[in-house]
Amino acid sequence: MADLSGALSVSASGMGAQSSRLRHVAENIANADTPGYHRKTVSFRTDDDAGLVAPGPVQLDQSPLARIFDPGHPLADDSGHHDGSNVDLVIEIADAREAQRSYEANLSMFDQARRMTQSLFELLRR
Repeated sequence: MADLSGALSVSASGMGAQSSRLRHVAENIANADTPGYHRKTVSFRTDDDAGLVAPGPVQLDQSPLARIFDPGHPLADDSGHHDGSNVDLVIEIADAREAQRSYEANLSMFDQARRMTQSLFELLRR
């Protein structure tokens, strides 16, 4: 029984971590056109004893910002350029799909462990 409840905990922690990742991907997509915005990334850390996954600290991508030529922009410098963001929508969409599929895999594992626990309780009632 402890193994089944442990499986529920591990899959629930995986779903929580992936939902956090998906939230940051959504923030990146929403701010793709925000001048000076740095893409947010989140890494995961694990508890080796229990196998639980948790999101680590949010980090800002330090890759260079896009330089945009728009002399009429209020943030433009003397040369007519301003800093854009370093968000690449293709990468963000790929990250979103990966997080969604990982979330669904954890959800499937959670559902399977829940059904096995229900079956075990039904057997014990007999």
